[in-house]
Amino acid sequence: MTQYSTGSMRHVSRTVTIGMGVALLALLLLVIGYGAVSMEMLRQETGFRMFLGGIALSLIALAISLVGLWRARNPAERRRAVRSIIIALVIITPMSPHIIAAFSVPPVHDITTDTDNPPVFVAILPLRADAPNTSEYGGESLAAAQKAGYPDLAPLILAVPAAEAFTRAQKLVAERGWILVEANAQEGRIEATAETRFMRFKDDVVIRIRPEGEGSRVDMRSVSRFGQSDLGVNARRISQFLEDLKAS
Repeated sequence: MTQYSTGSMRHVSRTVTIGMGVALLALLLLVIGYGAVSMEMLRQETGFRMFLGGIALSLIALAISLVGLWRARNPAERRRAVRSIIIALVIITPMSPHIIAAFSVPPVHDITTDTDNPPVFVAILPLRADAPNTSEYGGESLAAAQKAGYPDLAPLILAVPAAEAFTRAQKLVAERGWILVEANAQEGRIEATAETRFMRFKDDVVIRIRPEGEGSRVDMRSVSRFGQSDLGVNARRISQFLEDLKAS
């Protein structure tokens, strides 16, 4: 009986110790990935993959530590298991909205109000030269994914001339703090770069304004430079911008 208990205790101890080790490694990867990207010490791709690795490991640590807590046979092991669970939850809890979003929106990063004839980038193209994501539109498959995920996204029709709509749109770009790359009034094209608060990811925006009867039509496109899924950021950016433009 004594030998069995000792062996069991050793096994439980290993489980709890592994859970703590994985939780600490997850926290380390998360901090290094986020800090390095935010301070531009690493390429975004490298830092973000480290960050994602930290999240994945935190889920593993949580599972291992819960098993360790269930199998713990003394207060010291239970306390260590609880610490590991707390570390994992500290990582998982604030990231849970992003994790949920990843499964609730289409895995796309190029969104536009005109999927048949999307606005094209001109001045921004050199800035995207090294970007992992192309500026070329993905065609029918991308359009179908967008329509399934964001069926209400559509052009904005304004009852003002195109010139006035252009001025309002340019002012709104400045108010949002986006980096203006080009404002070509003759072509009715505004290009700018928006930076996300989270890890300072860069998304490029092009706004196209054309006459529509006595008023004007505003189309918009927002494309991430990095990442397969934008977690709905580009669609929200377009919707909010057009709402504010309509109210301006």
